[in-house]
Amino acid sequence: MTIIEVSGLRRSFGGLVALQDVSFTAGAGEVVGIIGPNGSGKSTLFNLMTGVLKPDRGEIRLFGENIAGRPVHHIARAGVARTFQIPELFWNMSVHDNLLTASVEGDWSTVASRAKDILALLELEPVANQQASSLSGGQQRLLEMGRILMRDVKVVLLDEVAAGVHPKLRAIILTAVRKLRERGDSIFIIEHDLELTQSICDRMIVMDAGQVIAEGSFDEVTADPAVMEAYLGKALQ
Repeated sequence: MTIIEVSGLRRSFGGLVALQDVSFTAGAGEVVGIIGPNGSGKSTLFNLMTGVLKPDRGEIRLFGENIAGRPVHHIARAGVARTFQIPELFWNMSVHDNLLTASVEGDWSTVASRAKDILALLELEPVANQQASSLSGGQQRLLEMGRILMRDVKVVLLDEVAAGVHPKLRAIILTAVRKLRERGDSIFIIEHDLELTQSICDRMIVMDAGQVIAEGSFDEVTADPAVMEAYLGKALQ
């Protein structure tokens, strides 16, 4: 079943075209890696999908409903969640309370048990009562993942979620991604670590200069001369 469909998406900033005619779909439980050199349009895409930016044209359909250009809170309530390159948390609140706030519009009858389970899954139990501001960078990324796990969402956008993270914490993050997949979410991962994308992604989308230049399995896209040219500046002979 298709959960999200992006079609003909375009966004420019003055004379700079950041995205041009970007189209793709994703289904339930599918993990899609989005890769490309810096400036290829990956973050702009995420900002359009979450309502931070409005497209010049194109559609973003969630279960058939066009959500493109709608306010951030509307898109979030419709079932789209994301992490950020620099984590966005309630810094003066405890780890435990950060998880609770993610369920403010959810089912409160199970919130305590769900928070307990997620703290255990992410191995954050020892710091549950510490302020978010006291966490390491890797633990902050885990807490962002935990907030998504607490919500009933359908599309998850992960922006370099494992960048600079200790290998142990990276393994926990991958466990959380698999948990999201098991519950049927469509997951998009922006990541420069190709080893990570190879290990977790079902399919890859490669972007360059605001366009999708390749799509397919990891082996297919990494063997594509256009992808090699985008990364290396020239096609392999």
